Amino acid sequence: MSGLLSKTILLIIFSISFLLFSCHAPPGKLDVDLEEIPMEFAKGFKVFQGNGYKLIEVSQAFPGSHEPFRYLIKEDKESDKPQGKFDAVITLPVEKVILTSTTHIPHLEYLDQSELLVGFPNLDLISSEKVRDLIAQNRIKDLGRGAQTNFELAVDLEPDLIMISTLGEDLRSLELFKQAGIAAPINGEYLEQHPLGRAEWVKFTGTLLGKWEKANSIFEAIKMAYLNASELIQDGENIKPTVISGIMYNDIWYAPGAESWGAQLLEAAGGDYIFKTQPGTGSLQLSYEYVLEKAQDASIWIGAADHKTLFDMGQADPRYQYFKAFQEGKVYTYTLKKGATGGIEYFELGYLRPDLILQDLIKILYPEQLPNYSLYFYTRLDEK
Repeated sequence: MSGLLSKTILLIIFSISFLLFSCHAPPGKLDVDLEEIPMEFAKGFKVFQGNGYKLIEVSQAFPGSHEPFRYLIKEDKESDKPQGKFDAVITLPVEKVILTSTTHIPHLEYLDQSELLVGFPNLDLISSEKVRDLIAQNRIKDLGRGAQTNFELAVDLEPDLIMISTLGEDLRSLELFKQAGIAAPINGEYLEQHPLGRAEWVKFTGTLLGKWEKANSIFEAIKMAYLNASELIQDGENIKPTVISGIMYNDIWYAPGAESWGAQLLEAAGGDYIFKTQPGTGSLQLSYEYVLEKAQDASIWIGAADHKTLFDMGQADPRYQYFKAFQEGKVYTYTLKKGATGGIEYFELGYLRPDLILQDLIKILYPEQLPNYSLYFYTRLDEK
């Protein structure tokens, strides 16, 4: 298929893709009756049922305001296409898929659709044993190890859709895929701050693949596990353990902002997060002096990057040794499980399974609440 697009044309399209994307046209209105299928926690997308098709509107594809992106999913080839503007039209069944974020990999696996995957950038990042088996069979192509998917190779694979994550650089190729006739729906899950909001994006993938009912069932099970775990923590029942989070990088301390996904998980687990008064949905950038003043006596340190031992951590930056949590060996990382080629499962499965993260955090903060539970993602440095 790459022969259809010369390198000259590709360069021309690429040079104007930013302009075309910035001029994303308003979707307009549809002159049909649609039934909205309400989301419970996700705010970034909506799903509507029409006559023989579903419609997805993504209102939070990337930070800032923008016109919603609209994707039409025809439930079979004979379905009528409603009048209106669509950013992509996908006809079921979908047979070949490209993903661009490891957080999308569990969606396919839980939906029993892993065999649809034909391409992914940097296969070493994938932890899923099922997908790694497919990689070993040479059924999935590596689309490059840089920040951006190899466009020409992706086009050669002729996928029915490529799911774009705006957290990386693949948004730059959005117009290129459109010109090549490839549906490129945008997954904005990372913009959701409620943990169950991110998990609910499995319904987005399920809708694209014609697996709505299964996706809904998966989410319901995760939601119930999450809510049941959260009920173990009663406000005011105990003195909450103080928690420090984050790590130093180039003399800047990065930690979750107070409204962020990570901070909400700590709150749900009953932790007294040291930076809970620091607003933000992303990463805070703090000075070491400020962190030391506020968090020197915090009892537990959650999310200390990928250090293998306390000694390694202290060697990486001796200033860590001034914190009580470090001195008492109460430092936890999220790297307990890794794939065969080094991919960290927390970064792959965590968005879909906040119930596992929550149970881990409760086990760390209140071990008596889950006496028979073993940590899934987290491990205490030097515990093994």
